[in-house]
Amino acid sequence: MLGNFQKTQLRIEIEAPATAISDSLLRPVQLEKWLLSGHLPTGMPEQLHPGLQFTTRFGPVAIHHQVDVADSNRLRLILSQGIDGFHEWYWGEGWVQSRLEGISILPLALGQSLNLLSLRQFLAKK
Repeated sequence: MLGNFQKTQLRIEIEAPATAISDSLLRPVQLEKWLLSGHLPTGMPEQLHPGLQFTTRFGPVAIHHQVDVADSNRLRLILSQGIDGFHEWYWGEGWVQSRLEGISILPLALGQSLNLLSLRQFLAKK
């Protein structure tokens, strides 16, 4: 894999209940509305579940995701292709935390920050 090892962890406050945050992260119909790449493959299930695999694109870079954990306050994705690593999300009442580690040529910290801000803005409109 080309690129550098990168790791980043951010936690932000979001004026939203944990259930709204959970739905925004675990339900593909909601996830697609705020995720920077904006497109998930067709045929996604109603909710992410362990074992589910899908690929998204960030410009010309494909990123393969495998859902490792998906429960009421945690999501862990194993990443390959454009990012070799993992992405974990934790959340609760009024906060969300994202931890991303991997090897990639993409600027992971920038993408993570922009995604968190996009999620915050999406939930503020609800």
